[in-house]
Amino acid sequence: MTRVVPFEDLPTADLIVDAVYESSADGRIGGESIANLLPGTGNMGGFRVSGRAENRNWVVLFTTGKDPDWPDVLDARSGKFIYFGDNKTPGRELHDTNKGGNNILRFTFDQLHLPHKSREDIAPFFVFEKSPTATGKRSVKFKGLAAPGYPGLAETEDLIAIWKTKDEQRFQNYRAVFTILDVSVVPRRWLEDLRSNEISMANTPDAWARWVRDGDYLPLTAK
Repeated sequence: MTRVVPFEDLPTADLIVDAVYESSADGRIGGESIANLLPGTGNMGGFRVSGRAENRNWVVLFTTGKDPDWPDVLDARSGKFIYFGDNKTPGRELHDTNKGGNNILRFTFDQLHLPHKSREDIAPFFVFEKSPTATGKRSVKFKGLAAPGYPGLAETEDLIAIWKTKDEQRFQNYRAVFTILDVSVVPRRWLEDLRSNEISMANTPDAWARWVRDGDYLPLTAK
């Protein structure tokens, strides 16, 4: 049975894989669940960032799971997550987007393929999917803690600029591949560490610490 975390508990809740986090019953944007669950995070768009520029605390990747033109897909059997960038209409250059999502992807994957120390500069990614409930139409489901890339995938394949045509106009967008790490619960203590930039290894999920240190991916997989 799906665990549902009520709106009033969001500010102190851990992030639990496949738990639903309820929005406020009034349906207003101020009661959107992600911004209340992760203070300092935006309440709209696919990319929602805590922190500034390259000193990001974390990045939320939000998906409706229902965009046929840009089908974000999580393969629960392998832990591979495919997410599309935010240049989804013609008329702009690949990185010229309102939320700067494609710039985030470019920076992240550039850092991934530099010497290993650069992984320390990559913010954790938290993946959420739209999951409305009877009392909260802006509710979301937490799908996991993600690291950029996937085991065995070449650097020429984990972030690709693809061409698409809409209204007879051609434009590009990113297709990014992430790994959902084997972390069933992201503790509130680590979220607080990330916000304060005072990281305690005791609070850091093991799979994330191992990826940052060694570049080893431990995917969350299901049979």
